[in-house]
Order: sequence, then C-alpha cells, then structure tokens
Amino acid sequence: MIGFLKGTIDSIYEDRIMIDVNGIGFNVYMPAAQRDMLGARGSDIKVYTYMAVREDAMQLYGFTTADSLDLFKMLIQVNGIGPKGALALLSAMSTDDLKFAIMSGDAKTISKAPGIGAKTAQRLIIDLKDKVSVRDMLDNYSVNRTVEDTSEMSTARAEAIEALTALGYSSADALKAVKMCGADENADTETIIKLAFRQIVR
Repeated sequence: MIGFLKGTIDSIYEDRIMIDVNGIGFNVYMPAAQRDMLGARGSDIKVYTYMAVREDAMQLYGFTTADSLDLFKMLIQVNGIGPKGALALLSAMSTDDLKFAIMSGDAKTISKAPGIGAKTAQRLIIDLKDKVSVRDMLDNYSVNRTVEDTSEMSTARAEAIEALTALGYSSADALKAVKMCGADENADTETIIKLAFRQIVR
C-alpha cells in the first residue's frame, strides 16, 4: 500500500521512528542498526515500507534499502516468523549476514536473534535457501554502478564465485570472500579469484 516514505525525522524511539511527511507523522518500526544509520531528529530520510494489517492494529515497518524490505517480506512468509520476528532478525544481523547464514545453513547464528529458536531457524533455512540468490546479492552490491559497469563486474565476480564453489567452498563463503577481497571494479575473474582466496585462507 505504501511503498516508501520520504520526509524528516520527527522523533526517535527505542523500536521505531516518527517521520514527518508534509505535516503527517508516521510511526515506522525499523531494525535497530538501520534506524541508527538515519541520523538525528530533523534529518531528511527515505525509508522503504511494509504495512502489516491485523484485526487490532496496522503497523508500518521501514528499511533503508529495498533489498532489506524484500528479505523482510520473505521472512514473514516463513511459518513461525511474524513481522516482529523478522524485525528481530534484521536487528541482530545485517541483511547480507543473514543471507550468508541462510545460504550456508548456519542455524546457530540465526537462532541467536531474540525470539528465534533452533527449530524456527532450521525452518527458515529450508524455506528460503533457494530464494536467496548469489546473483541478486552481487547486483545489490553493485547497485551504485552504471548499468554497463554493473553487468561486467557482476559477471566477473559471479564467475569467481562459481570457481570457488567448484573447489568445494560454500556459496556463502565464496560470495563473502569475493565481496571483501578489495578487487578493482575492472578486475578480471582470475584476479578476483586470487584476491578472494586470500580472504578465505586467512
């Protein structure tokens, strides 16, 4: 219903912010880390939103990126994880770290989020593992590039990830290494593999 809100921070609370949009105050619940990134009262912001409708309430949940919002929507489709549980997960872990945990089947890390037990973490992994794409994560990583640069860089990085997974590394470990390797945006696949491998063997 409401895709995003663009306005000014009016108030900051422990679990939410109030955004002044042309004189109307919207209470928006957000992951703690993302809420802290927005700045102080008076800051101009844009948040992507999801409206949860129940019999007794309507609540807005907000995120600094469309990628976080998309993951939130996937999380609330998992049996046993409602909006509050999804928010707890995204407060305990960054969007990428949660995706890494899902891809690698790391239920132990996921279950550290408040209110998320081991069984729920396993169910989450089973339900979402095939929905978390390496290509999508690369595209999100390259979101600020031009279309041409994004395509070329994503192709080289995707090939590097495929090579590392062929060597026996998990998709999550391979992706994390490629993202953190510090390769130049114009680096070819071989260079990226070499730099990423150094990350893995540290």
